[in-house]
Amino acid sequence: MSTFVLVHGSWYGGWCWYKVVPRLKKAGHKVVAPDLPSLGRDRTPVSDISLETWTNTICRILDDQAEPVILVGHSRGGIIISQAAERRPEKVKTLVYLAAFLLRDGQAIMQILQEDTISLVRPNLVMSEDQVSATVREEATREVFYGECSDEDVALARSLLQPEALAPIATPVHVTDANFGRVPRVYVECRRDKALAPAVQQKMYTPLPCQRVMSIEKDHSCFFSAPEELTAHLLSLEPER
Repeated sequence: MSTFVLVHGSWYGGWCWYKVVPRLKKAGHKVVAPDLPSLGRDRTPVSDISLETWTNTICRILDDQAEPVILVGHSRGGIIISQAAERRPEKVKTLVYLAAFLLRDGQAIMQILQEDTISLVRPNLVMSEDQVSATVREEATREVFYGECSDEDVALARSLLQPEALAPIATPVHVTDANFGRVPRVYVECRRDKALAPAVQQKMYTPLPCQRVMSIEKDHSCFFSAPEELTAHLLSLEPER
């Protein structure tokens, strides 16, 4: 059986996987779903956060595993799993990009956001006074992230979302063919995504071909709206025994 390491996206914590973790464990797998520094229950000041900070967190988790893992990144989590694979390619069996930023060397999320004229994220961002973090207008969160989620999950998310550090999304990723490029990649696209347009998702995984592209006909937060389907996709990465 495998170890899945689940890396959450912007504003979230490891709590966002609460429907997926027990399903993977029931299938016999080990699951690690950490809170990244400054998010979830972690209280690191947001002003101290960099892409390096988050990458180091995931690399330490990889170092603690006995075998290579299936490393899953949602949304902004994509740049973190890419950097972790660049640093620890031998510790990653498969990279899974879940409606995530799959960037080429030298690209930054900010660049992609500026090109995505369909996304509802940018028009609803609220910057902090010191310009080091941002939130999303609460009244817009359902439309942006949770169009097909239950009222209970929307309420849960609104109560737990934290300010997102801006430094990592302005930082270009650095990946090489020798390290990142030798780790198998899979992309799971969300076809009704209003936070990261499906066309933009396709635009990212086309120049960086993946072994498989799987689709979910749901919103950006498919771990809430389609946990069974998402889990089935993740389990399909393991050969049947």
